[in-house]
Amino acid sequence: MKFTAPYACFTRPEFKVERISYDVPTPSAMRGACEAIFWKPEMRYKIREIHVLKPIKYFSIWRNEVNSRQVFATAQGWAKKGEGSYFADDDRAQRHTLCLQDVAYVVDLDIEVLPHAAADVAKYRDQFQRRIERGQCHHQPYLGTREFSAFFEKPNPDHPADCADPSLNRELGLMLYDVEFQEQPKGPVSYRKRDQSGDRIVTAQARPRFFRASLTRGVLTIPEQPLS
Repeated sequence: MKFTAPYACFTRPEFKVERISYDVPTPSAMRGACEAIFWKPEMRYKIREIHVLKPIKYFSIWRNEVNSRQVFATAQGWAKKGEGSYFADDDRAQRHTLCLQDVAYVVDLDIEVLPHAAADVAKYRDQFQRRIERGQCHHQPYLGTREFSAFFEKPNPDHPADCADPSLNRELGLMLYDVEFQEQPKGPVSYRKRDQSGDRIVTAQARPRFFRASLTRGVLTIPEQPLS
């Protein structure tokens, strides 16, 4: 799977206010880009390798962002009472963003079926490949943030432009692997879950998981499990 984009930003979680990008995509960012093309609740993507095709280049911008967090309960209260409002222009601040420029990646992945799936993995794999060939997607994939839209296509391993840059070798330190949702009776996060018992709303605690990343000859290899 190949993704290209003029810009990308994979925000490092240790920076609270300013957005500073990782040098390469995180596995969860690439999983989200694939889910924008095709996704079913009976399957999931397992990212194995990320091939960096172009030299890593940065650029800086200033962006207008709102200071306050969106609170769903507050908006529900406004709708119920018929009063209250939010004017974004009164709550803006300029923040610096360090992004990546002119990026291209090839993602090596597997499709895994979940225990409640009724079909074979080949069904989902074929659907995914057909959507890539036709250029179809549920919504436009993006690399890190929604304003950085990405294009996708099937890579050609015999074409030099679709091969990893062998000059890229560096230690990347700790990198976000994914966010693990641990179910708790009164967790701060609620979401819809589908499994053998059907659809249900569960509450959970979000826990970020990390792994020690390194780029070897332009290839980021994702471990089977994150650090404990």
